[in-house]
Amino acid sequence: MKWVSGLVGLVGLLAFLLGSLWFLQGTGLVVMEPIACVGECESVEGPSMQWAISGLVLLLAGCAAVWFAWNRR
Repeated sequence: MKWVSGLVGLVGLLAFLLGSLWFLQGTGLVVMEPIACVGECESVEGPSMQWAISGLVLLLAGCAAVWFAWNRR
């Protein structure tokens, strides 16, 4: 069962990193152009509250998963 906590920790770490990126983009601290688009893609101009909130939720969920995996060992 140690592999389960390791997998949860890895997924939590990835969620933390992706949530951090979304949060920073949503607050306007990081600006990136779209990389892989299908159809008509437009870059988000300025801060976006939706991305900031989504990023914060994913960031906190990733922290909780890493904390859970760390305490299971």
